[in-house]
Amino acid sequence: MKLYTNDSNTISLKILISCEIVGKNVEIEIVQVDDKRFQGPKRLPVLLLDTGVSLFSSNTAASVLFHPQEEDVEAVNKWLSWEAEKLQPVLVLYHNKNEFISIVEELFNELNSALSSTTHLVGDKITTADICVWSALYPIYTEEKFKSKLFNDRKGILKWFENLYQQKYFKDAEKKLNAKKGFAAMQSIATACWYPLPSSVSEDVSVSSKEKSDELVSAEEVNLAISAWEKGPSSRVKIKQTKKPILPLKGEKNILITSALPYVNNVPHLGNIIGCVLSADVFARYCRARSWNTLFISGTDEYGTATETKALEEGLTPQEICDKYFAIHSDIYSWFNISFDHFGRTTTVEQKEVVQNIFNACHKNGFTSVAEMDQLFCEKCERFLADRFVEGTCPDCKFEDARGDQCDGCGHLMNTVDLIAPRCKLCQTTPVVRQSQQLFLELPKIDSWLGNWVDQTSNGWSNNAKVITKSWLNKGLKPRCITRDLKWGVPVPLKNFEQKVFYVWFDAPIGYMSMTKVYTKDWLKWWKVDPQCDVKLYQFMAKDNVPFHGIMFPATLYASKGNYVMLSHLMATEYLNYEDGKFSKSRGIGVFGNDAKETGIPSDIFRFYLLYIRPESQDSNFSWADFAIKVNTELLNNVGNFINRSLMFADKFYAGCIPPISVTEEEKKLLGLVRMELKSYISSLDKAKLREGIKYILNISRHGNLYIQSHKPWELVKGSDDEKSRAGTIVGVACNMVCLLTSLLQPYMPDTVKTLSQQLNLPIESFSIEADFIPYLDAGHKIGKPFPLFTKIEPAVAESLKAKYAGRQKSGSPESVAPSTPSNVHTLANANDYLKAIKSLEEAVTKQGDLVRSMKAAGKSKEELQPMISALLDIKKKHTEMKTAYEKQANGLPLPEKEKTPNPDLIASLEKEVANQGEKVRILKTSGADKTVWQPEVNILLDLKKKLAEATGTPVVQPQPAGKKKKSKK
Repeated sequence: MKLYTNDSNTISLKILISCEIVGKNVEIEIVQVDDKRFQGPKRLPVLLLDTGVSLFSSNTAASVLFHPQEEDVEAVNKWLSWEAEKLQPVLVLYHNKNEFISIVEELFNELNSALSSTTHLVGDKITTADICVWSALYPIYTEEKFKSKLFNDRKGILKWFENLYQQKYFKDAEKKLNAKKGFAAMQSIATACWYPLPSSVSEDVSVSSKEKSDELVSAEEVNLAISAWEKGPSSRVKIKQTKKPILPLKGEKNILITSALPYVNNVPHLGNIIGCVLSADVFARYCRARSWNTLFISGTDEYGTATETKALEEGLTPQEICDKYFAIHSDIYSWFNISFDHFGRTTTVEQKEVVQNIFNACHKNGFTSVAEMDQLFCEKCERFLADRFVEGTCPDCKFEDARGDQCDGCGHLMNTVDLIAPRCKLCQTTPVVRQSQQLFLELPKIDSWLGNWVDQTSNGWSNNAKVITKSWLNKGLKPRCITRDLKWGVPVPLKNFEQKVFYVWFDAPIGYMSMTKVYTKDWLKWWKVDPQCDVKLYQFMAKDNVPFHGIMFPATLYASKGNYVMLSHLMATEYLNYEDGKFSKSRGIGVFGNDAKETGIPSDIFRFYLLYIRPESQDSNFSWADFAIKVNTELLNNVGNFINRSLMFADKFYAGCIPPISVTEEEKKLLGLVRMELKSYISSLDKAKLREGIKYILNISRHGNLYIQSHKPWELVKGSDDEKSRAGTIVGVACNMVCLLTSLLQPYMPDTVKTLSQQLNLPIESFSIEADFIPYLDAGHKIGKPFPLFTKIEPAVAESLKAKYAGRQKSGSPESVAPSTPSNVHTLANANDYLKAIKSLEEAVTKQGDLVRSMKAAGKSKEELQPMISALLDIKKKHTEMKTAYEKQANGLPLPEKEKTPNPDLIASLEKEVANQGEKVRILKTSGADKTVWQPEVNILLDLKKKLAEATGTPVVQPQPAGKKKKSKK
């Protein structure tokens, strides 16, 4: 192998360290930056493999040499993308600018956060991610003025970097390269690399940066781009208008899209929204912009135990709960511009018909079985009790309000029949154990077919969907219960099972089919396979829904033998966190759908940011500070700046008319670059990689900003006739690029596109997404009146919103019961006072217990329940103490010694004295002073500690005599 690099290009360390780790020899040849072998899209360093293949990406070369383990590939690739797309461009373009520190600090904070609790970027071992990020940071670490400001105060990065620096592989690679360090290395890297301009670019864009962009696009790309441009606006295809109802068409691309049905017992938060409906909406809008025949179906999931418990909590019937929350969900999704073709419900006649028909087919085909299950039965309520309807004493920790499936006191998992003294949550009577017959779907009979089907189908799935589904298959499938002893659900149409309903996981996915049936009587054209009318089914959800869509739903359809359309693309997200924690409605933490509307920030802005941080390959985090940064830099300074300047130039210099365009070599290279970004955008969106697609929109805008800034049409328009003509070309090309951006923003920001449609004076259907950049505007086209699209979000506003949604505001979160009793038995004067206090505490125990039980019935999380449970246990403890004190007083026995009230000021003073004296003792001992010198100081320290212990009410720990060790018991 041979490594070609320019002098002191420390990016080469990525390749050399990888070679050291795998034990491969590599020859190094130092070349000049203008060496003709490494021009065009190529850039240094370059690794020539023994096979004759040249690798021009240092990250790719490192990965080929030191390939990550299969389970680490996705996480490693995430860091490689972060290094290539975020870190390196900033280092190359800003290393010699005054604002370098402020720009790169955000990236260092992000990296430091990731390394705060781990020794490596991925797992507990060195991977290509560590190698590539470390090598990128090497010149910064070795430049003292940068190291002191960026490394020294970030202990996570510093420890990680220096630990790797001590590794033999890293030292040997550094020695072999023998490069200059620090600023000299950064300059060397910059001369050999080019990156699109970051969004935080200043107005002072150097021509040299622009020239480097020319090297990235090949002559072939340029020629293809020019051919497309020369077709002219008349050759553009407008978005196809579909007839209602939308049905599959022969010879066309038919796309059926569903999003996981949101459960109807709560208000969706931003994580719920990006996980299903928003992701599906973006893909649906993209498909329509491609003029594909597209149907987007979703709705609310309304049956099951959670609905019943929510109804009990709010004093409504299950149907009333469903009606209430269906309206809430519909309103939220309407505000977010979710473009359902039909948004339905599972509580419909059509749902009952379709579910029962599919079950009957599965049963008839021999894919169901019956088995007995031990369950608790309430004789008073005359019903079997599901997990959420029973509680009792935990068999492990004896906590009295354990749930039927888990104890909130100790976390012990159990079955309802394991509870001690179980009670029905509805009537508080003791249930009895009875056996109940349930129906099961015989998944083992489908295992072989399902495994083959997943192998053949899952190439188009998101990676986490593939991993989760295959892990279920690898463990071996077992019969799955599909019925429950409940009243709220689709009744089972089978003799002896009429009083049961289908388990929600069985009937909910079938809801997609029944909702399509509500939409059109010809629903089977979408759901039955027709060789002459192919349908591709895309399903969007968060990862917790994958087993139901990757295993259960396909298995059910197969067992029915109904020749139904199976999913072709299962697109799952990871989870979205809120400010590094979890969303919690009851505690008021996080932004929920109704909250977003109340902020006054347009829905398009939320859509953009949620898709920018979409958790495609790992959990991501909603942060108000980051929200403001991304909106201000990417939307306002990048996209908004380019669009507004381009249209304002046309309005100001050309009376709003598009000037004639005369394409020069400059425009040809620009069109080639834009074509490359457009190809990448389409490739990403075709695969439903929605977060990735945004990157290419922003890149096109950056190319546009660089094009305008480097050619300065505002100066040319004042010059000679040739210069004025040149200015017209620049403005005309820029306005057409604005049109392209409008097309590409169609899936992401529909309201913004409507506004741009007016500013550009073109109908919405003009903004189709085509494979090539074909111009939109003829010379002489009159645009509308341009105005800024986006508003800056000030840091103070972001901080205010963060504080508002940090918790406990307008949340309806229940507060613990505060008994109106003295906290200390010594404040009571007589027996009547004791009896009153005891009665008050007993009432408080009952109220707090009811509160805990109601929260459990409502399905509150463990983190919400725990403070209430702790409060209940504390009240019970006080009740016991009060009863004991009363009994002692009644029998003439002394009360417990009165507790002293701690003095905070005294404690603080003593803690300071102890700390100072302790430091004095440590200094004396380490100085080698004689014991006669330091022992008196130790005695003073012990005396201070004793006083502190007495002040805080903690036991005094007596030190053992020196030389006397405690004997161990034999």
